[in-house]
Amino acid sequence: MANQSQERFHKHNSSSSSSSSSSSSSSVVVVVVPFPAQSHLNQLLQISHVISSHNIPVHFVSTSVHNSQVKSRATHVVNQERIQFHDFPAPHFLSPLPNDTKFPSHLMPSFEASVENLREPFADLLTSLSKTARKIVVIHDPLTSSVVHESCRFPNTEVYNFHCVSSAFRFARRRDALGLKIERPDFENIPRYEEFMPPEFEAFVAREVRFGKKIRTSGHVYNTCRLIESAFLDFMLERDKETQENLKIWAVGPLETVTIFKNRSNKANGGQHKCLEWLDKQRPNSVLYVSFGTTTFMENEQIRELALGLEQSEVKFLWVLRDADKGNVFDEVRRPKLPVGFEERVKEKGMVVRDWVPQLEILGHSSTGGFLSHCGWNSCLESLSLGVPIAAWPIHSDQPVNAVLITEVLKAGVVVRNWAQRNELVSSSMISEVVKKLMTSEKSDEVRKRAKELGFELRKATAEGGVSRKELDCFIAHINR
Repeated sequence: MANQSQERFHKHNSSSSSSSSSSSSSSVVVVVVPFPAQSHLNQLLQISHVISSHNIPVHFVSTSVHNSQVKSRATHVVNQERIQFHDFPAPHFLSPLPNDTKFPSHLMPSFEASVENLREPFADLLTSLSKTARKIVVIHDPLTSSVVHESCRFPNTEVYNFHCVSSAFRFARRRDALGLKIERPDFENIPRYEEFMPPEFEAFVAREVRFGKKIRTSGHVYNTCRLIESAFLDFMLERDKETQENLKIWAVGPLETVTIFKNRSNKANGGQHKCLEWLDKQRPNSVLYVSFGTTTFMENEQIRELALGLEQSEVKFLWVLRDADKGNVFDEVRRPKLPVGFEERVKEKGMVVRDWVPQLEILGHSSTGGFLSHCGWNSCLESLSLGVPIAAWPIHSDQPVNAVLITEVLKAGVVVRNWAQRNELVSSSMISEVVKKLMTSEKSDEVRKRAKELGFELRKATAEGGVSRKELDCFIAHINR
């Protein structure tokens, strides 16, 4: 087929460069502290880009290995004149292979070592910045509360929580912690929090929550939009009022959704990915994109069933087949095994990619008609904002909640399997059936229409005058006051 023109999305960056070293006694500076997991790193980098585009200096604080990780996987070129990366060394930590538990427990040594090691360097950085800055604004992932809790020692400092998960997930946690029973149709099928967090990670979270209570927090920033999560945001606001917190909330997302452009634009770091060239040759809305993010381990037996299911569906597909990240993403990982002869048999209708891919461009491509996804929040936002319906296959963490939000509340996707059957093998026949349901059935027309409508509304929300853009502008004005 002849090449097609596509719609692609890129980050809006409107202001001239502003070096973080140029702060004066009248300036506001922002210090960003992400949690060291890919989706969290990525979203905190996104808000850093937005803030720095308003000529506000940003300091991005993490370990050297995690800063290298987020820069190497950035969907746009990182302007290091606007964002100053503080590459603090991390002590040696174990970086084991992913295990057969659904939750990425193999990353715990990396999480623990990174968070523990950042406390002193963070405090030293604030000490240095407080000598010249009129105000320091700390924006951090709540899972790094133990790093930033000493910010209360600095009188010219404000602290904001940036939530990299859906507000529906925060609702589930708050609901279960308080033992609440909420009689609302759109809330009743949200899974229980205890079902998708293992004890070792819950202990980590509990510790960070204890540190969080010591912080004089000024507000909450959500990478979401009121168009899709207003009920959950309102619930959180009401609970805060009941506890006398009465904090400000800003829903500023989806952060990655910005300007449409129709002319191909190669990244400054090396041209177009091979998968985009393959997509250029496919019919509009004909390709299923398959990806399970950076923290999903899938056993060879399940990979085999997935491969056979895709083959049986006879739907064209682009499958990103990578093992879960190790604690150090630059370490060698396992190469997942496919059935013998699979790639040769499907070469006319499918493509298997084993390296990092530009997901936003794939989802924004006119040939992409569906997304078989683990339902990580970043992937959900990107797919929704680009109008791509989702086949939801949640694995762990916030993903089961996000899957319910996508399929039952927003009606923009279909379920691969119910969460209650999460420990069972998903057969090739079930996968084939779901793929055809999403891509070629009458049901797909209904879901696709809903996804397109949501995509249009979400892009409008982040455009000038939209609800999310207004909240984002309000937040920028608030911290810069």
